[in-house]
Formats: sequence, C-alpha cells, structure tokens
Amino acid sequence: MTRHETLSPAAELHANVSVPFEQARAMPKSVYTSPAFLALEQKHIFGREWLCAGRAETLPNAGDYLTMEIAGEPIIVLRDRAGEIRAMSNVCRHRMSTLLEGRGNVRSIVCPYHAWTYNLDGSLRGAPAMGRNEAFCKDQIGLPTVRCEVWLGWIMVTLNPDLPSPQETLKDVESLVGYLDMSTYVETFQEQFRWATNWKVLAENFMESYHLPVCHEGTIGGSVDLNQMTCPEGFSSFNYHWIMKNDTIPLSLAHPSNKTLTGDQRRITWLLSIYPSLLITLTPGYFWYLSLTPDGPGHVNVLYGGGMSADWIADPSSGEHIAALRALLADVNDEDKGCTEKVYRGLCSDLGTPGPLSHLERPNFEFAQYIASRVPAQAT
Repeated sequence: MTRHETLSPAAELHANVSVPFEQARAMPKSVYTSPAFLALEQKHIFGREWLCAGRAETLPNAGDYLTMEIAGEPIIVLRDRAGEIRAMSNVCRHRMSTLLEGRGNVRSIVCPYHAWTYNLDGSLRGAPAMGRNEAFCKDQIGLPTVRCEVWLGWIMVTLNPDLPSPQETLKDVESLVGYLDMSTYVETFQEQFRWATNWKVLAENFMESYHLPVCHEGTIGGSVDLNQMTCPEGFSSFNYHWIMKNDTIPLSLAHPSNKTLTGDQRRITWLLSIYPSLLITLTPGYFWYLSLTPDGPGHVNVLYGGGMSADWIADPSSGEHIAALRALLADVNDEDKGCTEKVYRGLCSDLGTPGPLSHLERPNFEFAQYIASRVPAQAT
C-alpha cells in the first residue's frame, strides 16, 4: 500500500498546500470525489461561512421571498413588512414540513401540510384545531431566525452565530473595487442550473483565466491577453485577479457618459472569488455571478445572475445591451459546462494525477489553502 493510499483526503490536501506556490500542484483527486470529504466541507465550511442568496434588489416588496439550503438546512430569505431582508428556518414547527419553495411573494407563510401560518417575521399567526392541546402556546412558537446581512447589494446568510459581519471580513474587497460601487449595480436576469461536476471544479474554473483563450475561443477568448493578466496574492476571505479588456465587448467598459472613472479603471474586469462559493465578474458596465451549492461530490447547484451598472442601465439602448450580454454569457456558460464536466470525469479516472500549476493559477492554490484552513488535517 502506498503512502498516497493511506492518507485521508483531508491529510492529502494539507500535504498538497504545504509547499511554496512555485512548487504547487492541483488538489488531490480525493477532495473532489470523496463523499466523506464533502461531508467535512458541509460541516466546516458551508455550515460556518457567509453564503450568498443573491441580490437584494430582487426582493423589492414586502413578502418577496427566495429559498435556499445551507449544509442541508432549508432556509427562507424574505423582505418583511418593515422593509428589512431577513432569513429564517423553512421548516414548520408542527410536523416539520418544509414551507416554501423556489421564489415568489406571500402575505404570510402557510404550511402546505396542516396550514399552520406564520407572519413575515417568523412568528406564528395561527394553527387550526390546536385549542385542546394544553401544551400549545402560540406566542412561544416561531420560525428560528438565521443571520442575514446585505453587503454591497449582496444578500449574505450564515448559520454561524459568531462569524464576523461581511463588512468586516470583506473590507478588503471594498478597498480593492469600491470605486465601482457594487451596491449601485442592478440585477436584470437570473436563473438556476445543475451541472455534473464538483463545486470546487467550477469555482476553480472561475478563479483562473488561463483557460479563456482555449475553452472560450468561440466567445470571449479573443478579448483576453494572457501576457497582460495579473494574479496577485489574495486575502484570507477571497482571491482575485483582473483582466485588461479591449474594445471587443463595449459593455465591459465604462459608459461614454461616465466622467468619474479614469485611465485603466475604465476597462479593467475584476474576477472576485469570495470564499467559499460566491464568484463575481465585475466590470465598469456589467456584472455577473455564480453562487455555488454542492449537490453530492459529482454535482453542483448554481445560482446564476447578472446585470448592469447604473449608467449603462440609464442608457436608452440598455435593453439591447443586456440582451446581447445574456446571449454572450449563455454561450460562455455552455463552454464552461463542457470544460468543467470533462474535468470531473477525469478526476474519477484511475490514471489521472494532479499536475503542476501555472503562475496564472495562483488563485486556485490559495483556494486550496483556504479549504485546508477550514477542514482539519486529522478529519476523516
């Protein structure tokens, strides 16, 4: 039996990130394919970190809601009657049915099993035929609250009561790209899909632009010059790199009427990977994002959306621009789906082995270090 075969996936990962970046290799196959390692990620990462539920502007009215799942926990995120966005358990306090599905608008939350009804703040409004139960006290039963904060327009949710706020943990994001002010961008499209790959494969695909000229030869590959790409050291809560775009995609540049942005600010595209699973492409003209949730080792659920900056939204031709952007990104997603699903098939092979990383894949190495910092080496 070889040393490789005796190590747990967690121990393999810790060994993998113990070398200098100049000697870095791709993560071990086991951290992608092992159900046991995914269970550790759910416990130590997804159950403990801030996760993105989407954009705040997509819940404009009282009763607007969305649902999500965090480490197996069903969650409702909604705008209450006071205008605040809050999160709570999506499980009835009676016989534990889930309450809401998908997205929509409700005046109250009604259980589909026995019609127990909750107010938008999670308090119990009514429960049919409970008057004869002497232990029943409506005022003492409500949906447990879940921490929820809006950060630069992003709805962030966590099960961790002790985690510092996004404003604190992600302050370096604001220092880096605050001149673009993400809070003023407006989401104009959103969808969800499920791909046959591990969540980390898709995250890593976003983190490096090394693949753009090849995987995206038919779409955005021609707008990228690898020689002008910079992959600096990231931060403990996110990594990033940027691309200097040419004029082939006008919407990625500052609007002609914008007099605030100057020099390279007018054409830099930022790729921000907020750990663990919020991936944002931010340009002076538009943004798009992926928020990832594992669905077993071999599948990932993706919340995908995007929109435009305020000055491009105000452009009389904004509808045409966003339609063109959506069409382009749909093709880009198709290309990424093909590439990332091929990677997962390779990870499941016997002959495949992790190879050395390019200098353009520093974010991938830092992502591996982040995961190792959360999952104990001795975990099995």
